[in-house]
Amino acid sequence: MTVQGAEQPLPLSVDRTSPVPLYFQLAQQLEAAVEQGRLTPGTLLGNEIELAARLGLSRPTVRQAIQSLVDKGLMVRRRGVGTQVVHSQVRRPLELSSLYDDLEAAGQRPATRVLRTTMEPATAEIAAALGVAEGTEVHLVERLRYAHDEPMALLRNHLPPDLLALTGRELESTGLYRMMRASGITLHSARQSVGARAATAGEARALDEEPGAPLLTMERTTYDDTGRAVEFGSHVYRASRYAFEFQLLVRA
Repeated sequence: MTVQGAEQPLPLSVDRTSPVPLYFQLAQQLEAAVEQGRLTPGTLLGNEIELAARLGLSRPTVRQAIQSLVDKGLMVRRRGVGTQVVHSQVRRPLELSSLYDDLEAAGQRPATRVLRTTMEPATAEIAAALGVAEGTEVHLVERLRYAHDEPMALLRNHLPPDLLALTGRELESTGLYRMMRASGITLHSARQSVGARAATAGEARALDEEPGAPLLTMERTTYDDTGRAVEFGSHVYRASRYAFEFQLLVRA
């Protein structure tokens, strides 16, 4: 069987003798096709009746398979159009790299909208992270990061006041870590924590989510090769579009 709209015919099949539910078999094949780039962003699957007829499945089975991928953020339903592939979920390794670089390396077409750049007094938490006195004026940069023209993350970064010059134009065209490296700063290590919470009303508006939607959170303090703290980041990511990957090593 094939799915209309794919760059190449996409073979799909189900094993009716398998104990695995038919909807799950179909969902797994479609998800693999998205992840592997065989179903590219913008591909239309057509309506459920046509897809069910092509696969010889019931409409509820096809609907359940597609809904599971919609719930994962891989597809969207558009009235009058049908079901459309959005893009694969961004899977980011937990290492010292910038979101901009990771998205670009994954072919996700990163873009940035700078919400504000200003100076503000460091709170106790920020001062402790950056190694400055509480109340010291530090840089604040707030950005909205996009991939494939969809908002992915809301980024808040605090930097020491004398670290580097920050301009909105540069921040919209490249990543913060690239700017640091271009200024001669050698990034060496970071302390990072990952969590999750519900989106506030403001975060939901910025990220095109519903208030209370699940968000992934990350706080990171980054150090240069002299041990100086050069950044304290507090970021939130859409859980429907984003995942962190861990590599675990077994200690003998």
